[in-house]
Amino acid sequence: MLINNLIMENKYSLIGSSEHKDVKKVRWFRPEVDINDIRILMEKSDKLALRDTFIWFGVMAITVYIAILLSPSLMSVPFWMTYGVLYGSAADARWHECGHKTAFKTLWMNEIVYQIACFMMMRNPVAWRSSHVRHHTDTIIVGRDPEIVAMRPPDLRRIILNLFGIIDVFEALKRILLHASGRINDEEATYVRTKDYAKVFLIARTWLLIYLCIILLCLNLSSILPLMVVGLPRLYGAWHHVLTGVLQHLGLAENVSDHRLNTRTVLMNPISRFIYLNMNYHLEHHMFTMVPYYNLPKLHELIKHDVPKPELSILSAYKRLLPVLIKQLKYKDAVIVPDLPEGATPYQKEVNKLLKNAV
Repeated sequence: MLINNLIMENKYSLIGSSEHKDVKKVRWFRPEVDINDIRILMEKSDKLALRDTFIWFGVMAITVYIAILLSPSLMSVPFWMTYGVLYGSAADARWHECGHKTAFKTLWMNEIVYQIACFMMMRNPVAWRSSHVRHHTDTIIVGRDPEIVAMRPPDLRRIILNLFGIIDVFEALKRILLHASGRINDEEATYVRTKDYAKVFLIARTWLLIYLCIILLCLNLSSILPLMVVGLPRLYGAWHHVLTGVLQHLGLAENVSDHRLNTRTVLMNPISRFIYLNMNYHLEHHMFTMVPYYNLPKLHELIKHDVPKPELSILSAYKRLLPVLIKQLKYKDAVIVPDLPEGATPYQKEVNKLLKNAV
């Protein structure tokens, strides 16, 4: 078992030997659409992004204020849980959108929200921006994409623990300490520019100082409340971003050049869509990365003739996904191959092998 795990980890590692590590550039499929329609959808709006950001911060401020007032009563729990989701899950979507510099029209507004959200999620803003560029360049290409959530066979235990942020936060703390010591790990070295190392280290040291100050404040007040406000929400509020995030690519194809085969769109309720900033339209986002989140529903309507139908809800998506994950425990090549609508551009030859393993 240990040998199998080591082989699997080496396969997905960005270093060492892998048949896909030397891939230079993937030519991704895109639907045929009027470029002028895409240009319109790419237009950014400070007004819409500011509205959503003020709602986000406003609800966070109100809920944490009430939670502190009611603590340690059980009546505070719903307010802590709401605050936690907005901190430990909504921040995940905010760093993502502002990292693409598409949320706001004004660049410095993107950067401010990006830095704050990265701190909340404990993801170094310099390293993660580089990581995410690679993710879009080589989406689910084994040995190239640093953001593959689950290897095959899937580690279901890891996914479950991350509903409470346990694995992610532990690894994030190790990464902060590594960076604060002036070092960078081998995988990061494959996508972070050498000239950016100093920024990575400075941010880690700054964050470490902030966390130490919060811990000292807790000791001084003899209360855990400061950590309940900053730090711990990354644990108790992580469940929503994991629940929605694993639906982006899990159970779909690896090593293909068509996002229709490795990325899914899931229709969600308005609250989840706000928390997730419309990233449930994930197939659309990967095909046209520079379209801001508030225009993704329109993009969905524009290209729906050439892409698989979306899953109708989070529940329906999991009903289809879970049997595949269970089958992958024994047969790792089991995969979902989404059906295309009539008249859509057909998949290329690479789908033939996948069809043999389709579930």
